[in-house]
Amino acid sequence: MNIQDYTVPDFLGRDTKETVIPKIQAILDNIKNKGIVYINRRECVTGYAIHELYDWDLYFETLFLSHFGVAKYCRNNVETFLDTQRADGFISRAAVNVRETHHFKPFLAQTALLGSRQLQDFRWLAGERYYPRLKKYLDHWFTWDSDGNGLCYWDGSDHSGMDNQGRRLGYANVREYEGVDLNCYLVRELEAMAEIAKAIGKDGEAVGFTAHAEELKAKINEVFWDEEDGFYYDRSEKTGKLNKVKSVAGFIPLWVGAAPADRAERLVKEHLLNPNEFWTNYPVATWSKSEPDYHQEKHGNESTWMGSTWIPTNYMVFRGLLRYGYTDVARELADKTFELVVSEVDLREYYNGETGAGQGLSPFWGWSGLGYLMKAEVEAGFCHSELANKTFVTLDGFCF
Repeated sequence: MNIQDYTVPDFLGRDTKETVIPKIQAILDNIKNKGIVYINRRECVTGYAIHELYDWDLYFETLFLSHFGVAKYCRNNVETFLDTQRADGFISRAAVNVRETHHFKPFLAQTALLGSRQLQDFRWLAGERYYPRLKKYLDHWFTWDSDGNGLCYWDGSDHSGMDNQGRRLGYANVREYEGVDLNCYLVRELEAMAEIAKAIGKDGEAVGFTAHAEELKAKINEVFWDEEDGFYYDRSEKTGKLNKVKSVAGFIPLWVGAAPADRAERLVKEHLLNPNEFWTNYPVATWSKSEPDYHQEKHGNESTWMGSTWIPTNYMVFRGLLRYGYTDVARELADKTFELVVSEVDLREYYNGETGAGQGLSPFWGWSGLGYLMKAEVEAGFCHSELANKTFVTLDGFCF
């Protein structure tokens, strides 16, 4: 089928046919022509022209590709990282320029599950090579817990992926702050491991992973929630106190279903929808406007998480809103996010949440492509990131 003959799904709006289809096709073409890198003779994918492979980027990049029936990079990239595992379970969050103190963010099992579910083939995980390595990698995360309370800490803000949120997490080698985002990601990794274990006949291990995930959810609520502020904050292991800096990370408990309904309501009504905090012209701000160092424009060469809008965090908040029944808010967020990505000639790394202007890498063909697909998920009602989902819908007519 010629791409120009493709009928735009209703959720994109038929009046956008001439604009939207070429833009989505251009992203796929850029991935195919510029984003393929060979590591140890294995074909991998990346959203970066420098041909570096990163941890959580990998998950959101392959999540985008899953909407177009492309699954092989989940396995290829996951195997590439697992093949670099150290004896203690550590895996660098970057594949080429190894980060010796940055363990792979908790998205590896989710990516393995995403690809296996699409192909309905878990045989590559059923052997004695990769499933044990996934377990060892996950076990290593729970050694990042100096006070033994079951909650893990980041090395610093750069490790978290929210590069310059130093006031929240410190910078390199601080290893002090238990991240609310980190521990929510770990919940999903445990749940993904449970799904993988069930698929390969390890039901007993699946029960253990599920139980651990539920325990971790309880600890997230017990430790990170501040009742007075109605918000989830990170915690310092050194002082035992919450670090009361408002970041988009405080909404991640919605994505994993850790927040009780009353707390979810406070998060949405008091903070997310608050124009003086996170609801900018093009939400969601990654750093609250109430923080004294909030800014939207880049300072020097930084990739700023001090207010700018990033599509992957929008996606996580969006899925959390749908999970808790805030469908109208989720739809508005999807519409605003779509406006961001469609307004630029090329996809951009992140966006100015006040003006909508693209920032960072240009052209970019990584995780920001999800901005085109959030509308699809809310209107068509399917979701590839739901860990228990066994049905994958593809947007036919696009070529890769």
